[in-house]
Amino acid sequence: MDGLNCCLNLYKKTNCCLMIDSRLFDWYKINTRKDLGIAARCPKPFDTVLIDSQGSCYICECTAWLPQSVGNLHRDSLDTIFQSAQAEHLRDSIRDGTYRYCNAGQCTWIIKNDVRNHVGPAHIRTIRLAIDDSCNLSCPSCRKSVIFHKKGKMLQMRMQLADRINSYLASHSNITVHIGSDGDPFASLVYRYFMRTVPRDSTLKFNLQTNGLLMKNMLQRQSHIINRIHTINISIDGASKKTYEKLRRGGKWEKLLENLKYISQYHKQFDIQFHMVVQNSNWHEMELMLKLADTYNAHRVIFNKITDWNTYGNFQQHEVPTHNKQFGLLFDKVKQHPKSTTWQLI
Repeated sequence: MDGLNCCLNLYKKTNCCLMIDSRLFDWYKINTRKDLGIAARCPKPFDTVLIDSQGSCYICECTAWLPQSVGNLHRDSLDTIFQSAQAEHLRDSIRDGTYRYCNAGQCTWIIKNDVRNHVGPAHIRTIRLAIDDSCNLSCPSCRKSVIFHKKGKMLQMRMQLADRINSYLASHSNITVHIGSDGDPFASLVYRYFMRTVPRDSTLKFNLQTNGLLMKNMLQRQSHIINRIHTINISIDGASKKTYEKLRRGGKWEKLLENLKYISQYHKQFDIQFHMVVQNSNWHEMELMLKLADTYNAHRVIFNKITDWNTYGNFQQHEVPTHNKQFGLLFDKVKQHPKSTTWQLI
């Protein structure tokens, strides 16, 4: 109670929760909306930086949600970029609650009204890498063909970005690095190089998003990565051989299961998540995906509705049939499952 009163008094004196480290609110279980009368604010611009393949930096976890760049890593350091006037200007739009630079129609958190109750001082806690789109698959919901960069100036520039990020990590602690928003961390030469050359005495953790087909091979060859994993998110999209191989173009069902069996042994060491892009071709397997998660010790299944990335000629044919009665019944059932995370069905 003394801690609670301390935080409340500090807020009353400063009239600004942004001056208080957000972890204090978590520790004392303070609901800032209820206890302090503060409207919810998104924390991403205060603790996250995304770096794309050109070195452009964004203070959000998705460039489609907050598309304004705040600097370039080829020119400036991450510290300079994150504390820049441009970054602070964007944060002001979060502080005042207008979110005027955010894409409210795309941002998952705004759509779900699921922003946290407070934000802390601007300090990088998460780095999201989108510096290489190389992948061993060509899933139709994502791309039209296999993309793999193995030589040339483009690859060299991306390797330079990896070096600059590792230089930053060598002098900063307690940072989570998310890899796999654009390409596969185990297929990409850039990401494999980055993970191989991270400072060995660094406290960083990895959140890896992967199709899973190269996990066993790469983790056995680079065993030091295992101890740095915080979360591994495996994109599957089908709970049967037929559906999986149709939607994960280039993937083999038997190879996937081999890798899932391998990674399942680490379920007590880090968080294992399955990810399913729900669309017209696979929504009927949502419940089967939950059973697959139970079989291979996954802690959670994330169901996301398909997004139009201009890879389909007629996207409407592939959308989730949200007005289908059978889909609605299945969605309601899946949503109640303790391992399930779904989008907001409107």
